[in-house]
Amino acid sequence: MLNNFFATRLLGIIGHPLRHSLSPMLHNAMCDALGVDAVYLPWPMPQDRLDAFMQAVRTLPIHGCSVTIPHKEAVMPLCDRLTARARDVGAVNTLYWEDGALVGENTDVTGFIAPLAALGGRIGAALVLGAGGAARAAVAGLQRLGVPRIGVANRTAARSADICRDLGGEALSWEARFAWGAELVVNTTPLGMAGSNVHESPWEASAFAPGMLAYDMVYNPLQTRFLAQAEAAGCRTVSGLEMFVQQAAAQFRLWTGLEMDIALARRLCSQALAHG
Repeated sequence: MLNNFFATRLLGIIGHPLRHSLSPMLHNAMCDALGVDAVYLPWPMPQDRLDAFMQAVRTLPIHGCSVTIPHKEAVMPLCDRLTARARDVGAVNTLYWEDGALVGENTDVTGFIAPLAALGGRIGAALVLGAGGAARAAVAGLQRLGVPRIGVANRTAARSADICRDLGGEALSWEARFAWGAELVVNTTPLGMAGSNVHESPWEASAFAPGMLAYDMVYNPLQTRFLAQAEAAGCRTVSGLEMFVQQAAAQFRLWTGLEMDIALARRLCSQALAHG
């Protein structure tokens, strides 16, 4: 593996699109702050180029990689092995080398749980919107938290059914999501994300009720339409920024063996989002 011949570690993120990702800024800042000789780059990757990229990982000095939409499931069979957590979730968001093997891991579950655990309290019914890799991590996290009633709603019903078959929960039609009786609603779709989807939301404002908890995995912008409508209705909200920072810290640990400065990470990301 050519990594051994290069002093500077090459890290990066694959996905499509990537123009609004904070990962390069955050990981490069953490490397600078902790004296790690590494550079983290964005690699925009359409789906039809994933196989070629994974071949390149095995020949170029790529030390590790973040994986985001739309590759979290497609990358799995291209790894040498998967961690138990990645297999259980059915999605990979991190690639790293171990004993010459390219390993697929999922740090999204850890990141997802962290802000909910900090809030405390019992969640009786949680509804996950979407059915991609992020939705799988959310369902797995809710299972770990012991939430007794978990629903998954997606525009393509078969995708919701696949998640519930693999991880548990109740598959719902997209149209049935408002009447299901959720205490916690989790957005794992790209609706509300900076760019062409920024003014969209997967939830109707009138369907929020005081006392509900709204959790948006979208972190850019920091205040999505989904969260703004929830706050206006008297709901508690959780921004995707905390999940983003926590999952990134777990990735950084895998690649460097070092602990990310969480307070600094939050501050840098908040400043970057505030300045657009």
